[in-house]
Amino acid sequence: MHVFEIVIALLLGGAGLAALSRRIGTPYPAMVALAGAVLALVPGTPELVLDPELALTLFVAPVLLDAAFDASPRDLRANWRPVASLALGAVVLTVIAVAVAVHWMVPSMPWAAAIALGAIVAPPDAAAATAVLKQLRPPHRLLVILEGESLFNDASALLIYRLALGATAAGGIVGWGAVPMLLVVTVGSLLLGYVLARFTLFANRFIDDVATAAIVQFGSTFAVWILAERLHLSGILTTVVYAMTASRTASSLVPARIRIPTYAVWEVAVFVLNVLAFILVGFQLKSIVERFDRPTWLEYTWVAAVVTVTAILARIAWVMGVTALRRWRQKPVSEASPGAANADALSPHASMLVGWCGMRGIVTLAAALALPTGGEGVAPFPFRDLILFTAFSVVLGTLVLQGMTLRPLMSRLELGDDDEVEHEVRVARVAMLRSALAAMDTSPSGTEMATLVRRRYELQLRRAKQVLEGHAGEGSGPRPDSVTTPWGPPSADAELVRTAMSAERQRLLELRANGTIGDAAFQQVEQELDWSELDLQQLLRAEAADL
Repeated sequence: MHVFEIVIALLLGGAGLAALSRRIGTPYPAMVALAGAVLALVPGTPELVLDPELALTLFVAPVLLDAAFDASPRDLRANWRPVASLALGAVVLTVIAVAVAVHWMVPSMPWAAAIALGAIVAPPDAAAATAVLKQLRPPHRLLVILEGESLFNDASALLIYRLALGATAAGGIVGWGAVPMLLVVTVGSLLLGYVLARFTLFANRFIDDVATAAIVQFGSTFAVWILAERLHLSGILTTVVYAMTASRTASSLVPARIRIPTYAVWEVAVFVLNVLAFILVGFQLKSIVERFDRPTWLEYTWVAAVVTVTAILARIAWVMGVTALRRWRQKPVSEASPGAANADALSPHASMLVGWCGMRGIVTLAAALALPTGGEGVAPFPFRDLILFTAFSVVLGTLVLQGMTLRPLMSRLELGDDDEVEHEVRVARVAMLRSALAAMDTSPSGTEMATLVRRRYELQLRRAKQVLEGHAGEGSGPRPDSVTTPWGPPSADAELVRTAMSAERQRLLELRANGTIGDAAFQQVEQELDWSELDLQQLLRAEAADL
């Protein structure tokens, strides 16, 4: 009961810290990390140890699915080179650099354990960076690269992590003999994620209750991860493929009255999991800190500081080096064709920003918590206390140092919004309104209200065209395609409005499918259409109650 009371209090404290972080413009994980560090030093707090086998499933699976569901395959394909470079090259370089640095400082640490530490601290958490960047509206491409990297760097880092754990248990380093196994794991994970997504979508057709839908979504998320792990496949890859496959058709299967509340539930759940992860690390660090003497404090602090600096510099070196190499290789092409776009290479300022967005987060914490604690006849993971202390220090250091300086750096670099998403939103609105009018023309109704609804759509289309052409001022302005009216549509014309909305929704799906708009624009317009649909349903219910 005492632990439960502490957790509830800290969750409320986490909510307050999140509100404070939004006000001062810093990532809320940075504030929660500071709270976790304070928790480890507060006397009287209990020791709480999480089952290592539960850590990755509990903390990583829902967070990863939430990020993968919102990812845009179109944008990822367009930026696959920088995404792959960060998810593979930057991760491998960080693992090697950290392993070498740690083994140099602690020669008694086995190489496998040093590599495991490198894999734990290698993957940055894009959520911490994008939480700040979205407020500052950077070029959309930078957000795509950072969010795409976060989907796949977890897979590459945790794959190295699993190999290091296996090598530690076997007493040696895994060699080339693991390559066939990696290929089988990769292909099997991709197929399993796709099959499970199709099955889940089929089952969701029969769910029309919000509470049931939310429970099924969470349950299926954990089930996908657990099944992949039981089959000795990659839970990360399976979950990413599962989420991205489901997102392509879920919009046409899940009604708005279920989609809006379940999205809100997911947002709350991701926040709670982040807070709980830092709380649990704080609890475990307390027992570790209590065993420290002065020489151990100095040694662990020194190792943690060196690893933090190494992880930051390795990422910056990779990003700046690869960007410089690409720009150098593309320079002859640019000189031959001065108007040619440099599609792959980032600008120097963009490279600096991407390199600095290396804050570590929940994946690092979950991987550190997942290290075996030992038990009956089983030895604990070598240097587990040092690795857990160092991992939390890297998370805390990067969130505070990089997270709290991201806003001034962004202002200094002057990387403004390229208006790509807003332009696609305006294009989608015009196309959807045209489809709505065309659908109403095929469903004639001679009532006065039907005529007013048509005129409203025509006015909205005219305004949407003006916004698209830049004649209505800056920005996208208020939603121009809302069909709600002060008097509300009577029942006789409700079918006409539903027909128009259905045509809008179908056109929106087509625009995403053919690549005219990306998922960021799609989700923004879909949310607007969902709220209009709910408004219509509310008006009809109010009218029925009056009758």
